[in-house]
Amino acid sequence: MPEGTRQLWAASGRLPEGLIYPELVHGGMVETLVQNTDAFNAASGNAIRLVTARRRGDFAQESFIKNVSGLVNRRGVAGSPENPAVASNPVPMDEFVSVKVNRRVGPIDQTLDSFRKLGEAADLEVLSRKIGVQIAKAIQVDQLESGLTSLVAGITAQGSLVNATSPEALISTARLVDGLALFGDAGSRIKIWVMHSKVYYDLVKDQINANIDGISNFNIANAAPVTLNRPVLVSDSASLVSGGIYTTLGLTEDAVIMEDSEEESLMGDLITGKDNLVVRLQGEYAYNIKLKGTAWDVANGGVNPDDTALGTGTNWDAVMDSVKDLAGVAIVSL
Repeated sequence: MPEGTRQLWAASGRLPEGLIYPELVHGGMVETLVQNTDAFNAASGNAIRLVTARRRGDFAQESFIKNVSGLVNRRGVAGSPENPAVASNPVPMDEFVSVKVNRRVGPIDQTLDSFRKLGEAADLEVLSRKIGVQIAKAIQVDQLESGLTSLVAGITAQGSLVNATSPEALISTARLVDGLALFGDAGSRIKIWVMHSKVYYDLVKDQINANIDGISNFNIANAAPVTLNRPVLVSDSASLVSGGIYTTLGLTEDAVIMEDSEEESLMGDLITGKDNLVVRLQGEYAYNIKLKGTAWDVANGGVNPDDTALGTGTNWDAVMDSVKDLAGVAIVSL
């Protein structure tokens, strides 16, 4: 190893001697991903939900009755021969389709000797405990990323649900209003804004420059923008930015649902035949992504889609007659 460098993590998890501290208390803390994942269920006004629903196969279909065309009409009251027969209307049906994505945890290798040097028991339970918090956080980040990727794709595929300017402009209070206006008389269905931190602070600066007076000053002084009486979920998700262009989402209730659709498996094994005994941890799980008012395009999107497929708008087919019954609106900004 070149002089002036040090190895922090070996292939089989042997802790380097320089980081093993004799006679000191090891705090048991591990580094975890810092992306905000306080976004599910009540934290998002139930716009982004995480539930448990065991599902067989790669997709889940749910049929529903669509609006019946011409359901209510004027009726004449004259008698025969001015009492003509009328045509009947069929009851149209369609279906929502969610798609299952499959995930792997690890494998993670760690020498038993490294735990003994830390004064810990040399077993799988210790490794599970040490790394468990990090695994849980990573799973939440993955689910949030997949959900937001699907939302951005599904919403922006509907041109009438996108507020954009030419050339692209920064976010502003007026543009939030324009975003709500895309839902027309159903604007009250938008329950929460989801935006990147860059957009969030741009909005604060815009409102400072606008010299907003009164009660709103209290919000701005605390770096909390005025957002038309709707909470804001701030997440530096990669799905909210592409090529320097940011997407802010205004979401309805149940905009996206991640269903924990298969039982999780986390297995451990003791690996021999090496200079040091190694404990290995590996797991797998799956969840379905259900986007409001849409059906996953099974033919085009396929089975177990990757991020590119989830982020392709044409793979999310709107099955509702009105865009007001979809997941929400999008505001595109610098």
